[in-house]
Amino acid sequence: MSDVWSIRIGAFRFETPVFLAPMAGVTDTAYRIIAHEMGCPLCYAEMVSSQGIHFRNERTLSMLASEPGERPLAMQIFANTPEMAAEAASYVESLGTADILDFNMGCPAPKIVKNGEGSALMREPEKAESILAAIRRAVKMPVTVKMRMGWDEEHINVVELARRAEAAGVDAIAVHGRTREQFYRGKADWDIIRRVKEAVRVPVIANGDVRTYDDLAAIRAATGCDAVMIGRAAQGNPWIFRQLTHYLRTGERLPGPTLHERAAVLLRHLDLLLKYKGDYVGPREMRKHATWYTRGIVHGAILRDRFNKATTREDFVDILREYF
Repeated sequence: MSDVWSIRIGAFRFETPVFLAPMAGVTDTAYRIIAHEMGCPLCYAEMVSSQGIHFRNERTLSMLASEPGERPLAMQIFANTPEMAAEAASYVESLGTADILDFNMGCPAPKIVKNGEGSALMREPEKAESILAAIRRAVKMPVTVKMRMGWDEEHINVVELARRAEAAGVDAIAVHGRTREQFYRGKADWDIIRRVKEAVRVPVIANGDVRTYDDLAAIRAATGCDAVMIGRAAQGNPWIFRQLTHYLRTGERLPGPTLHERAAVLLRHLDLLLKYKGDYVGPREMRKHATWYTRGIVHGAILRDRFNKATTREDFVDILREYF
């Protein structure tokens, strides 16, 4: 698969467009840097609350920081009113820490949807369109939106929402082929992504169940999408970007990482978390990443149990040294 495949989002053109999806608690600066180093051309940051931006919450504002090594970067916000969304978008643009602004209409978490945010907006198409239009008026930077196929099986309205998003002026639309009620269960519906692609002129980014070379080829054939977005398959697996982008350029299927490479990148990830989140938070956030990095290896369960008790860099180093 060495055919040319690219996407344009505003002034940005991305070759081999295999993007990192926004994931709360996962796609922070540390992981985005690693993903970029592995060949990911565009990373989406974890979602940021417009309310938090409005009230200048310290933790919220820290999530808007970025480093040169992760640019270009898409920053994602969520909101439930046009006014709050526009204010947050304008603030993000003023910081100059991101290149693309994404709006979240896909998060299924109960604490988000109960406030009328995330995928709850798919139940209010007119309101969703007004929010996207307000963001478009508020900023000059490219704007994208990420949505699901609908609230539930009885309300599959992503084609309508996509048309409204296009009318509001977004530059690209990402579609996760599941409903809100599915959360992450079941199989992603790629046919609905194809229908969105056929319904709009702006680029469409396909999301859902892309884990392998064959999945990448299949979703392109099934949807005609302009790019793909990798979420859970990238957890503990930044090599997926190196593998899939290389495959798109050359048709060659690279082998997976060796155990020593896993260990080296795990420690690189830990060091970045220590740098950006400190000696207390860094190791504790690394625990979940470490369990992902060691999925599928011999005695992985024992390793994961030990990682979940680690509190310092030395703990992680000792665990890896004993394993090897």
